[in-house]
Amino acid sequence: MKLLTCPVNGTRNITEFQYLGPVRAASAEDPGELTEALFFAENPLGVLTEWWRHTPSNTVFIAERHTVTDEILATYLPSRKPD
Repeated sequence: MKLLTCPVNGTRNITEFQYLGPVRAASAEDPGELTEALFFAENPLGVLTEWWRHTPSNTVFIAERHTVTDEILATYLPSRKPD
């Protein structure tokens, strides 16, 4: 069983979570930039910062995951990024 730690609710089974995609910077004022950010995702090797949601509590948070090993390195709320 794969586990993921929600920063609010603790460690839970991965089936309780929804993957929301990578964190990307895009300006809503530039349609081209926004379109690229929404529809053309890179698939890099290494650490990727991603949006996740704990569905029972509707908690949206950020996870840093290594794409080669699939190891979750950190999870945190967007307003509380660790140093």
